[in-house]
Amino acid sequence: MSTSTKSQAEILSKLGITALNPMQLSAQKAIRSSEEVILLSPTGTGKTLAFLLPLIEKLDENISEIQLMIIVPSRELAIQIEQVIREMGTGFKVNAVYGGRAGSKDRIEIKHRPAILVGTPGRVSDHLQRNAFETQFIKTLVLDEFDKSLEIGFEVEMKAILDLLPKVKKRILTSATQGVQIPIFVHLKAPVILDFLGEKISELQVKLVLSPTKDKLETLIRLIAHLGNQNGIIFCNFKDAIQRTSDYLTDNGISHGTFHGDMEQQDRERSLIKFRNGTHQILLSTDLAARGIDVPELNFIIHYHLPNREEEFTHRNGRTARMNAKGTAFILHYEKERLSDFVGKPSIEKLSNRPLPAPSEWSTLFISGGRTNKISKGDIAGLFMKQGHLSKDQLGVIELKTDCAFVGVKTEQIEKLLPKVNQVKLKEKKVRVTLI
Repeated sequence: MSTSTKSQAEILSKLGITALNPMQLSAQKAIRSSEEVILLSPTGTGKTLAFLLPLIEKLDENISEIQLMIIVPSRELAIQIEQVIREMGTGFKVNAVYGGRAGSKDRIEIKHRPAILVGTPGRVSDHLQRNAFETQFIKTLVLDEFDKSLEIGFEVEMKAILDLLPKVKKRILTSATQGVQIPIFVHLKAPVILDFLGEKISELQVKLVLSPTKDKLETLIRLIAHLGNQNGIIFCNFKDAIQRTSDYLTDNGISHGTFHGDMEQQDRERSLIKFRNGTHQILLSTDLAARGIDVPELNFIIHYHLPNREEEFTHRNGRTARMNAKGTAFILHYEKERLSDFVGKPSIEKLSNRPLPAPSEWSTLFISGGRTNKISKGDIAGLFMKQGHLSKDQLGVIELKTDCAFVGVKTEQIEKLLPKVNQVKLKEKKVRVTLI
């Protein structure tokens, strides 16, 4: 039964983790001993690993049907959890299903049943209603960031999922929000509640940047120059504001990515990939990026607009200063407007007159082959270093997907690298390598 052949120590070693934090240790103990657990912990503290480790221990490798189902509010979180499970290398198959891609693609992938299915409420309830797979072995259900799924209107689908999974014995709910209501349809009787939301786990500073004009774009540019080459997210409340801000940053030669709900799934994914590998150090986003996405440790976040509710303010701020790290949340504020009460009394940041940060040294290459072609990260590194003659420091983050891969490469190397690695055989497949 255990985690196929991998012990927990081996899994942590593979993930590059030396020790679990107190929240993860408490969650592990509670999940092993209780059938109902509610885990409340801030964004970025490692909740995913906290529930995966004890649940994967209980999977039976002799059962060739789905045993563990994880419901998440967004496609990004589904993809992220799928990636984490694959990187754990447990030997158990995992698939993610979500809206925004063809249902036929899901059906092909889950024809060979995964032990773990991760998905968004709409897509999972759709598969369940079509009897796409056997449910009698699904004994464990995780509702990850369950309040977010309810908040964005998935109550009907979530209720349908619970109704269609009669054999579920273990229910794990997670959230990064205090005081959330547990829906009746989850049928919790006496859950163990682990509340780590009050823990002081970071050194977050909140600072006010005053704009002399109502249009804050010029002040934003000055703030970006003041901050220099650092990773951060700029939050806007509206998609049209993102477009306007993006155009202004482009006009000023500031490289950045964008991320919002109206973008195609592929474009959203590529924005995050470029942000993770350093091609872009700035991401312009709506509250879609406030939680549940995999991004690097951020030095800062900027509230170009303040959100309407304190919860979203907290979630946005949670993207920086994660797990004992330092970080700053800047509020860009027109000096003649009233400031929302929930921000408290932040200190005012005086902006220095610095030049704009230099463009990133990194670019992103797309490779037209992935896991289904039996290609590994080592194969890609080998191709780029042996045939492409790159040194280790010229090769950045490699992200391997089902049918493709993305690689960070020093921009100065691209021109001479591409002719050496494009249309070359990687394993048994001739791959295209293109700049995106």
